[in-house]
Amino acid sequence: MKRVTAAVLGLCLMGAGAGPVWALDCQAPQTQADMTACAGQDYEAADADLNAAYAETRTRAKSRGAAQAEALLEAQRAWIAYRDAACMAEGLEYDGGSMQPMAVAMCKTELTKRRSEDLRRLYNAM
Repeated sequence: MKRVTAAVLGLCLMGAGAGPVWALDCQAPQTQADMTACAGQDYEAADADLNAAYAETRTRAKSRGAAQAEALLEAQRAWIAYRDAACMAEGLEYDGGSMQPMAVAMCKTELTKRRSEDLRRLYNAM
C-alpha cells in the first residue's frame, strides 16, 4: 500500500510545495487518478479504525494474561500478511493497468473493515 499511497501523493502534489493541483471530490470522482486517490483515502480511514480496534482489544487481552495478548499479536500479524497477499492477488486482475492500485486499495479497505468488526466482537467476548 505504501507504493500506492506514494504514487497517489505524487499525482496530487506538483509544483514547489503548492499543494494539491485539484480538489478531490470523492462523492463523484471523475478520473482514474481521482478514483485511486479516493480509494486510498478510504483505506487510510479503515486502517486507522483497525488500529483503534486492535489497540482496544490488545489492552483487554493483556489484562487477561500474556498468553492471550501474544496470541492476538500473532494472529494480527498473520492477518496482515493474509490481507496484503490476498489483495495483491486480487489486483493482478488489472496487472499493469491504471486500475490496479485502486483495486488493491479497495480490497484492503473491505478486508480491513471486516477485521475491525472481528476485533470488536472479540473485545466484547473477552
